[in-house]
Amino acid sequence: MKQIKRTTCVSLLLTAMLALTTTAAWGANIYKPWDHGRLKVSDNQRYLVHEDGAPFFWLGNTAWLISERLNRDEVEYYLTREREAGYNVEQIQVLNAIPTFNIYGHQANDASFNFSKFTIPGVYGYWEHLDYIVDFAASQGIYIAMDCIWGSQIERMTVGKAMAYGKFLGERYKNKPNIIWMIGGDIMGDKGTASWDALARAIKKADPNHVMTFHPRGRTTSAWWYNDREWLDFNMFQSGHRRYGQRNGDGDYTIKDNTEEDNWRYVDMSWEKEPLRPVIDGEPSYEDIPQGLHDFKAPRWQAADVRRYAYWAVFAGCFGHTYGHNSIMQFMRPGLLGSFGAEKPWWEAMNDPGYGQMKYLKWLILSLPFTERQPDQTIVCGQNGERYDRVIACRGTDYLLAYNYSGKPMRLDLTKITGERKNVWVMNPTDGSLQFLGEMDNSEHDFTFDVAYLQGSDRVIIAIDSTKDYLKKDAQQIEERF
Repeated sequence: MKQIKRTTCVSLLLTAMLALTTTAAWGANIYKPWDHGRLKVSDNQRYLVHEDGAPFFWLGNTAWLISERLNRDEVEYYLTREREAGYNVEQIQVLNAIPTFNIYGHQANDASFNFSKFTIPGVYGYWEHLDYIVDFAASQGIYIAMDCIWGSQIERMTVGKAMAYGKFLGERYKNKPNIIWMIGGDIMGDKGTASWDALARAIKKADPNHVMTFHPRGRTTSAWWYNDREWLDFNMFQSGHRRYGQRNGDGDYTIKDNTEEDNWRYVDMSWEKEPLRPVIDGEPSYEDIPQGLHDFKAPRWQAADVRRYAYWAVFAGCFGHTYGHNSIMQFMRPGLLGSFGAEKPWWEAMNDPGYGQMKYLKWLILSLPFTERQPDQTIVCGQNGERYDRVIACRGTDYLLAYNYSGKPMRLDLTKITGERKNVWVMNPTDGSLQFLGEMDNSEHDFTFDVAYLQGSDRVIIAIDSTKDYLKKDAQQIEERF
């Protein structure tokens, strides 16, 4: 309580300032996705859409420590940049530890889980700062995916404490339009099951209107443990940060050798469960993080890698994707000892190439009928490649997409979609540029690329029934979509 007393004067001043700056003045002309209604699962159980049927493509970023490490000015700068870059979901940790503190020195909790001690009227404390983050994100049209408490803390949260915490969170944020709930937090789903269930059900009881998922340990999917839960709306997997063949002595592997980077496999594994649920890769390899995390001398994942994870996941059937950056996820700055070898300030990391390239995937998917899309590897003729040579393909009724990461020649079957003739483009995912390849007949076609093998050579082939006008033949760039 001494910390609260020391900050009372500053807290009252900040509260007064907040009263002068209403959310009505923020982002008045910015697209708000919830204007289409709350998020729900699509009728075919594969996607998230809004109540009026408008599609929702989740383009997330891992902003895990935002509530702890950014002040109000930094929050506004960061979230404004995120909106400009096309991101519409921020995955954050609400409680990273017991106790958790923010940049102002405000305490969020203690081991009692009695949050009334830390939510004092008139005091701008930890929870008021989190409210500010949620509200400013809403002004930018951005959802906050709240990971309620990181999995490492689960042994300190009994079932009773989980119920109290869930009630507190649900009641506090039930009327915010931009909340998505995340249970778990980088943990195997069979650890702390009773507490996770209690937390989820308490939140859902107070707030039945926001969708919910479970964030699991690396190289696992929530579908293995929670697919049958009434509180789970969609599955999440964490494809993790290992490269092919990299084990580092881990004893918890649940996948085959030499498949570590094949995040598309987790989509297949998630959809093996019943009932069918939407699925997303909530934590792939981050840009500028060492391969395998712990050896700081190891090569770092680059822009081409984060693009590959994104296109593989979405073309395999994910309803969106989450990007991550080593420095952004922990909001690295001078004076901090960074985890996983992070050294770059977070605001400089937002200029890294992969960060700015994710939006082109979002715009591409939203240019086409959204809920029709389904993975279809039969589009790829002959023997598909393995690892980096694997082509990932998907289609709707009258369009198909194929992502080629390595630049190796491939053959595609255009008969898989409607139309006697097909308009065909190649898209460069580094900048969203389009090249019209021509109108092709309804047959198999070979595609070659004037690029060096595995040198940032990834390309997307887009084929559309020539009677449809989803893209213009003379388009030079994929258009911005919300």
